Amino acid sequence: MSNSVKIYNFCGKLKMVIAIATTVFLIAVIGSFVLGVDVAIEFKGGTIITYTYSGDINTNDAEKVISDAVGTSVSVSEGKSLSTGDNNLTIQFTSKDGLTADKQAALTDTLQKKFADNSIKLFDSNDVSPTTGREFFVKCLVAVIFASLIIVLYIALRFKKIGGISAGVCAVIALFHDLMVVYATFIVFRFELNANFMAVILTILGYSINDTIIIYDRIREDKTLMPKSTMREIVNTACSQTLTRSIRTSLTTLGTMVIVSVVVMISGYDSLLSFSIPLLFGLTSGAYSSIFVATNLWVKWLDHKDAKKGISKEKAKA
Repeated sequence: MSNSVKIYNFCGKLKMVIAIATTVFLIAVIGSFVLGVDVAIEFKGGTIITYTYSGDINTNDAEKVISDAVGTSVSVSEGKSLSTGDNNLTIQFTSKDGLTADKQAALTDTLQKKFADNSIKLFDSNDVSPTTGREFFVKCLVAVIFASLIIVLYIALRFKKIGGISAGVCAVIALFHDLMVVYATFIVFRFELNANFMAVILTILGYSINDTIIIYDRIREDKTLMPKSTMREIVNTACSQTLTRSIRTSLTTLGTMVIVSVVVMISGYDSLLSFSIPLLFGLTSGAYSSIFVATNLWVKWLDHKDAKKGISKEKAKA
């Protein structure tokens, strides 16, 4: 089968892999300090209030009125309810003790007087304590770490004949590369780290590890079919054989997400962009990391292991 496929030297790109990974890491770290990390209310605690209204409201005017009323800086965004189609005005601000019923009533009264022609009505109000936000974030991180350990264990057992533990560890390193790409995308595009961030991460974990496992499956098959070949040759062959499938799957998925992003921008549901755009970059990284990151690191690991065995044998002969 390998004779009908052009074999590319995927395992000779370690310098490129390190360079790209370093660049992504620097963008994420420097961006975090220079641009700042915009953490959503559900993680850091605060108050979220949604009003329905008619006509048009200048969000800058609304932001000033609300900020003066609650005594702190606020974030105001417009949108439409997917269920009713009503115009929504969503207000978010950081608060330790939340908004009392009296203060909320006073805020509503102020808005109704300031924008008397817009029929403003309170739709929903939620307080998120900082403790709850931190607990939610920690639980998400624990879930990701636990999933990574399960992946290492699964690959170690399933691909025991081709060096399971090392394959599993390299697969997880590739996953963390993808997660760093997603994080960097959120920072560069100034998206909030919110529930969409965790949704994208979990989506990428599933997509990327599936690609990697398909490649490992082919490596296991080719090791049986190519008993006289080195592991580097086997890995290059396996990656070359799965390349067309990876490209087709990636283009189909990426094409879908591009369409979703365009529709979201045209429709005005900007909040969904913090899901679709990072997912675009994450899916691209997942396809790349499965073929380049996981395999290059794994082959380097095996080469280092073989070199240590060779040194041990030479010492034993001496």
